[in-house]
Amino acid sequence: MAPPNDPTSNFPHSLPSKNISDCLITVSSGKLTVKGVVILSDIPRNVFFTPFSKFPISSDASPAVVKRVESRAHMGGFLGFDKAEEPLSDRLTNSLGKFIGREFVSIFRFKTWWSTMWVGTTGSDIQMETQWVMLNVPEIGMYAVIVPVIEGSFRSALSPGADGHVMICAESGSSRIRASSFGSIAYVHVGENPYTLMKEAYSAIRVHLNTFRLLEEKTVPSLVDKFGWCTWDAFYLTVDPIGIWHGVKEFSDGGVSPRFIIIDDGWQSINIDGQDPDADAKNLVLGGTQMTARLYRFEECEKFRRYKGGSMTGPNAPTFDPKRPKMLIAKAIEVEHAEKEFDKAALSGATDLSSYQMKVTKLKKELDAMFGKDDDKEAVPVLGCNDCSCKRAVENSGMKAFARDLRGTFKGLDDIYVWHALCGAWGGVRPGSTHLDSKVIPCKLSPGLDGTMSDLAVVKIIEGGIGLVDPSQADDLYDSMHSYLAGVGITGVKVDVIHDLEYVSEEYGGRVEIAKAYYGGLTKSLSKNFKGTGLISSMQQCNDFFFLGTRQISIGRVGDDFWFQDPNGDPMGVYWLQGVHMIHCAYNSMWMGQIIQPDWDMFQSDHLCAKFHAGSRAICGGPVYVSDSVGGHDFELIKKLVYPDGTIPRCQHFALPTRDCLFKNPLFDSKTILKIWNFNMFGGVIGAFNCQGAGWDPEERRIRGHSECYKPTSVSVHVTDIEWDQTPDSVTMGTAAEYAVYLNQAGQIFLTDIKSDPIQITIEPSSFEILTFVPVTTIGPAATRFAPIGLTNMFNGGGAIQELVYGGAAVKMRVKGGGKLLAYSSAPPMSCSVNGADAIFSWSSDRKLTVDLTWVEDDGGISNVAYHF
Repeated sequence: MAPPNDPTSNFPHSLPSKNISDCLITVSSGKLTVKGVVILSDIPRNVFFTPFSKFPISSDASPAVVKRVESRAHMGGFLGFDKAEEPLSDRLTNSLGKFIGREFVSIFRFKTWWSTMWVGTTGSDIQMETQWVMLNVPEIGMYAVIVPVIEGSFRSALSPGADGHVMICAESGSSRIRASSFGSIAYVHVGENPYTLMKEAYSAIRVHLNTFRLLEEKTVPSLVDKFGWCTWDAFYLTVDPIGIWHGVKEFSDGGVSPRFIIIDDGWQSINIDGQDPDADAKNLVLGGTQMTARLYRFEECEKFRRYKGGSMTGPNAPTFDPKRPKMLIAKAIEVEHAEKEFDKAALSGATDLSSYQMKVTKLKKELDAMFGKDDDKEAVPVLGCNDCSCKRAVENSGMKAFARDLRGTFKGLDDIYVWHALCGAWGGVRPGSTHLDSKVIPCKLSPGLDGTMSDLAVVKIIEGGIGLVDPSQADDLYDSMHSYLAGVGITGVKVDVIHDLEYVSEEYGGRVEIAKAYYGGLTKSLSKNFKGTGLISSMQQCNDFFFLGTRQISIGRVGDDFWFQDPNGDPMGVYWLQGVHMIHCAYNSMWMGQIIQPDWDMFQSDHLCAKFHAGSRAICGGPVYVSDSVGGHDFELIKKLVYPDGTIPRCQHFALPTRDCLFKNPLFDSKTILKIWNFNMFGGVIGAFNCQGAGWDPEERRIRGHSECYKPTSVSVHVTDIEWDQTPDSVTMGTAAEYAVYLNQAGQIFLTDIKSDPIQITIEPSSFEILTFVPVTTIGPAATRFAPIGLTNMFNGGGAIQELVYGGAAVKMRVKGGGKLLAYSSAPPMSCSVNGADAIFSWSSDRKLTVDLTWVEDDGGISNVAYHF
């Protein structure tokens, strides 16, 4: 920890401004205060504050955004610091002041790529690489957020200091790019609502930096409303066309056709330094084995190029053994464990490593034998050949033919995405293999990453370096990849490994400048080749991506990977890692959701915690997709999330943690249940998830289990936990005098209002409850109280109601989906009709009114339901 700078009280802490008296935030006498309440104290004399209104606005933001920012300018401003008396540096650290005994919630990078939540009560509790911190100020019913930002060629992050101090580190990533002072290196904003606060803060930063756009300014890809399948956990690097085909077919046969697929890592043409520069790396299986490999051509690898059009639709279509990927993966895991034993022995100082090496060699030979030889397989002509027969062969083979056959056979398949790393492949682009200027750059980690978790990906990338295409050719790199993919029928990409740019920025003007070049090229290519929306960002949870790379990108991952078990072998990790994943997603959405559509990632429908994940995906507000192995499905579970046409009843907002969870620890305090809120068109939802059992350990610098916390836990849920004022459409629902509440898992329904006692629930570990709150309306001459709940056979049944009209003594609804439609009704209706025909309904003494709906494909699964009272 760096010591704080010497505080003093006789230095001017703010620049002169005619608007300074209007700002709620003041800095004087070494204190930052809001309405007389001290937020930070012992502020060093070289730190100063400038109200937002002091900065001129020159932004391409929409008029609505600019107007909103201007109207709230008095709520925020920038902190800067001056070290003019010290030598210029590429990495400057300074205290912003201290706080002790004040609750905070924050987001920090626990790996290069991934961020998660952390809470505490003092500046010294903050973790390295913190992206923002929100302070609770209950004395005046307010909250304050501090967001480190970008200034010039420097990006910044917060870190812990001694004695409660909050440190800020500004770094360029290049020893050639140096500075001594900053005028606006951190933004501070205050407000009475924590969710509005985050929206206002990131809106102000958007207008100030003018380098990114907010989610509200962009269009999201259509897949957010659909169900999909990702190939990663199903095959890892063994993915091939035959396996993909059988996977999609199995979903279709099971009644839940995916509307999009993501062909993950394993389709590219990559090889390893020292091997044949014109041939694919052989027999790769697990993630890690490919991380030193480099892209050597933009087209698909040989196993995809060999695909012949129509081969899967004819009478002699090749079969697929679903056991084969599992066998290969199991053997590859043996190899990985043997290599770890070798490394451990070497580190221990063992002098004779021959037995370890023999074991590794033996297992690798066994793995190669399982793959078999492919010398007798017919190859297709190399792209670019001018011979007519070659052109016909290329047209009817490879990725183009495969994508065409998939769409031709599986009619609902709208999108086919493929994976690639930001620099091309994990190891970049192989020098001399393409028309681009690429060279292998050794990797250098910033000191801030020393406080993060050990990561195999980082170790492997450092081992091999990155084949970096010169940033001046970033436009060409992405257009070369994407124009080819678009031409063969690929509609989007999942871009991964985004933050390795900061490892190789020394020669290229630093991390901000290299990021601008690469993200600029990616933005142009996305607009040109994928309709401006066809990109999912991943491994990107650091502020320079969000501040520099999201002018066009509108969707991205908000959690670490779905781990079906602890990669370190802890059997408890099968369970506790699942709760950790939900915490990542829920709290990261607080800031990422201002800029991109949060994507909660895939999961496996046959996992031990599959239902737990499914419940969260149902109300997360983003796409739903799985990574099931062929033959490994729970179709009944999937159907609680997905309509037969592959669309989903998606919530209207992105899910966020409730206020009473913000400054708590839902992972290992033994008492806090994660609650997330969201909206449907005609009601609100609360999901309560028992995530207790694991969390970040600052001493061990890893996420570890807390089995003592893995137990049933009680929670209180109230209708006011839903933030009804966060969207224009939900405001009116928040003023209802009474609500019907339905507990999806318990099957209970009853009435509540804002004065009612909270609902008390006890939730088992790795379990959940979803509560739907719907305003009650009084209708008809008998003053019947009525509230439509939705389809009880779906986790987010309220999302199935697409239209609702009250008129006189009638209620009319348009409902998508088949199953049992539930409503609260204080009395039975006189009649019910579905699609104009009389329908049999059921009404019980506990006020449950139900009618069965049938999915009719020709009507798009829509039923017109009418009740008359």
